[in-house]
Amino acid sequence: MNTPICAFIEKYAEKEMTRFHMPGHKGISFLGCEKTDITEIGGADELYAADGIIAESEENAGRLFGFGRTMYSTEGSSQCIRAMLFLALQEAEQGAERPVVLAARNAHKAFLYSCGLLDVDVEWLMPEADGSLCSCPITAAQLEKHLLTMERKPFAVYITAPDYLGYSPDIRRLAEVCKKREIPLLVDHAHGAYLKFLQPSCHAMDLGAAMCCDSAHKTLPVLTGGAYLHLSAEWAEKAGERAKKAMELFGSTSPSYLILQSLDRCNRYLSEGYEIRLEKTIGQLSAVKEKLRMLGWEVMESDPLKLTIFTGAMGYSGRETAETLRKGGIECEFADMDGVVLMATPENSPADFTRILSVLSGLPKREAVGRTEYLPQLPQRRMTIREALFGRWEKVSVREAVGRICASPCVSCPPAIPIAASGEEITEEMASLFLAYGIETIEVTAKGCI
Repeated sequence: MNTPICAFIEKYAEKEMTRFHMPGHKGISFLGCEKTDITEIGGADELYAADGIIAESEENAGRLFGFGRTMYSTEGSSQCIRAMLFLALQEAEQGAERPVVLAARNAHKAFLYSCGLLDVDVEWLMPEADGSLCSCPITAAQLEKHLLTMERKPFAVYITAPDYLGYSPDIRRLAEVCKKREIPLLVDHAHGAYLKFLQPSCHAMDLGAAMCCDSAHKTLPVLTGGAYLHLSAEWAEKAGERAKKAMELFGSTSPSYLILQSLDRCNRYLSEGYEIRLEKTIGQLSAVKEKLRMLGWEVMESDPLKLTIFTGAMGYSGRETAETLRKGGIECEFADMDGVVLMATPENSPADFTRILSVLSGLPKREAVGRTEYLPQLPQRRMTIREALFGRWEKVSVREAVGRICASPCVSCPPAIPIAASGEEITEEMASLFLAYGIETIEVTAKGCI
């Protein structure tokens, strides 16, 4: 597969042109990548009005994924989340009531910020079964039942799948419920780009989503910030002409050509035997999971490239286990009180998997510890998300925050999933969870704001 963006920039760098254009480094090496770091010079095309090399590269990506339309983002899935919510909102019937989106509670804070920017309300879906901060296992029956109780028809249903722990609900059945009610299903699929290349595909778009985002950089060999916005055939026809404008509305006017080259090069990578390498890696990780289970570790069900371990079964906290892994030369993706998450790709070697077993097999079993209790019910919402985010705020200790209104979500990335959403009253249970995650201060709305 050709790589038009890379080819153009390589030729430009070889010409050793005198650069009286941005960026300011002028191609002189400071980090080593400057020679191929350019801006929208002649022939380089424009990301949000693409009709040249970027358009050709996006078409290559579109053929690989096979959906209605695929577009590049150089600002991660966050830009794509804002764009797809905007497109769904534009397409919805405009009435006198405030627009509302129905969302599973384990949404990334980028979703919350998007709702604040668009000034829409969120009605939250909470799990009927046991959930956690990172996981919200909802069912099609639960979704259908909840939609019947809503006073306002949502302009979209929004889920995160796979979530940070690697769990996915039944997307196909959720999509069927949404389609029956003519509501688009939007999926934060940031951790799932590679799922398209399983046999058969488990990608959210192939399972019926209207739109979704893939963080290419999370599971594919793409520089940080590279992502895709995918539209189904129906939504490509319905909103395709506005999709680029939606991305432009929420994106920088100076998209990174280094990231664009990385996405461009990834097309060739995916076209050259990726499925075979992927299958081999999944097999290697599956063998590790089985051996860990035999050693007594509680390995959770997850997407094929994640290793999610509830460490309490062996008597360790997740953070304690992560530190042990770190000392053994392994840096995991995420750790909290309850467990650790490790993410693999075909770029991991067999020695990498052997090292996991070597480190964890050396830990003796201790008395088991239980899991952190999650919020039993939703708190009271006292302001709109926009009012809370854009109003005056002050930082107070978590204990002082009880009874106050959350201004900005205070969970770091990862996992960047808010304990309290903007506009919600902070409860004692929330305060305990904040402290459990090591958060000692929180931003609340300033007194007198309501």
